[in-house]
Amino acid sequence: MFISLEGIDRSGKTTQAALLARALGAETLLLREPGGTPAGERIRAILKDPEIELGALAELLLFCAARADLVREVIEPARAAGRDVVCDRFVDSTAAYQGAARGIGLDVVAPLSGLVAGSCMPDLTVLVRVDPDLAAARGAGRLDLGEADGEDRFEAAGLDFQRAVAAAYDELAARETDRIVVVDGEGEPEEVHRRVMAAVAER
Repeated sequence: MFISLEGIDRSGKTTQAALLARALGAETLLLREPGGTPAGERIRAILKDPEIELGALAELLLFCAARADLVREVIEPARAAGRDVVCDRFVDSTAAYQGAARGIGLDVVAPLSGLVAGSCMPDLTVLVRVDPDLAAARGAGRLDLGEADGEDRFEAAGLDFQRAVAAAYDELAARETDRIVVVDGEGEPEEVHRRVMAAVAER
């Protein structure tokens, strides 16, 4: 099974992806986007760097390049071998962040994402929903405690940007109810993990 986890920045989805992969067993492949290949990790460093200025279209194409490499080199071979795959972000992030919040438009992003992913679409997408104001408070708390090195380009885009991303995710979830399941991301990680596992078990 191929499962992606989605959510705004600081939603806790990365933690949930790791917990889910562990629960599914040692043969489960845990990936992140962008990343997962040597080329993808280099692209990730560029995309995350707040000191690098990128236009929305350049950002979109870099994400797609990293995803194309990950799909062909890692995800497709893993699925062919019968392994479960858990991915921290996939095509829905591109739709929400670049298509909606960056203003490129879903009419541009959707066919490009389809070309890159091909038939390699998640069987299930778990959207970890957290109020953007709460997520921002989480981030500020980590910084106050010295638990983070600083904001990346997307976190630094501000609260209104995260609200636009959250609204886009809600729209995607309403459109694709067969694939996307929404899980409440508020609470302790283990509590949220139980909700994620319940959603996965239903599928």
